[in-house]
Amino acid sequence: MDVGGTERGVGGGARRRGVFLRTEPQGVVTATAPRRTGAVTPGRGDGGPAPRRASIAARTLRTDQWWFQPLITVVALVLFIIYSTFRAFQDAHYFAEPYISPFYSPCITTGCEGDTFPELITGPSWISPALYILVFPLGFRLTCYYYRKAYYRSFWLSPPACAVAEPHGSYSGETRFPLIFQNVHRYFFYAGLVFNLILTYDAVVSFRDETGAWGHMGLGTLVLLANAGLLWLYSLSCHSCRHIVGGRLNHFSRHPLRYRFWTVVSRLNANHMRFAWVSLFGVALADLYVYLLAADVITDVRFF
Repeated sequence: MDVGGTERGVGGGARRRGVFLRTEPQGVVTATAPRRTGAVTPGRGDGGPAPRRASIAARTLRTDQWWFQPLITVVALVLFIIYSTFRAFQDAHYFAEPYISPFYSPCITTGCEGDTFPELITGPSWISPALYILVFPLGFRLTCYYYRKAYYRSFWLSPPACAVAEPHGSYSGETRFPLIFQNVHRYFFYAGLVFNLILTYDAVVSFRDETGAWGHMGLGTLVLLANAGLLWLYSLSCHSCRHIVGGRLNHFSRHPLRYRFWTVVSRLNANHMRFAWVSLFGVALADLYVYLLAADVITDVRFF
């Protein structure tokens, strides 16, 4: 078969751009890769392997401030860790009727301030009620796909930025201790949904006043509502949530409802990083507001 601008091949075939076009007896044209003959020169773009990697003495050739973003991530996460650790062990100033700090909700010990949740256990008095519950929301964030990227790059420099070499000589992924525990992220996701329901309940309860009468709203009500909403956005935009609602489906057309859920979650997933950071600061600010109220530093602004 003659092809314009091509070179004749053996057996009536034609070759164009390194591909043989062969006409079968039935008139069907098939394409086959050419057979290489002779020596192949590495590094010439002909598919041969390079003799060795390029030797670059510099850590990176980037001239921008590539270190700035991982530095900001380190500072932000360290500040949150310091603040949340202090508040978790403080064991005080976490309830101001009708508001409870998200760090201490649900408060399930008999020594809890307020009565927003059933007291399920007694527990030693020297253990803060926050320590019984924070392991679940913190576990959800620590195993989150975005936060893995954030602290892998910022704390472990693996790698600190695109096109910047990392200092580690080997890589084993998340197949060994302790990183193998990252695989329980889905179960922390389920636990996080339960906590979101509880924090939503706390926001609804905040429509009461100090006497327990309903139909009142203060600034703290808006703070708890915003915190619950941001946590829902963070959870529902999770990569695991996207896989749960739409994963393992070969035909979306046979599952229109799951396809619709998957579409919505995919749109949220595109902003997962933003929701992760905003909800992180949101939960800290919600705790800070309740702390200031409980410590009589400020008074709640009541709208009605």
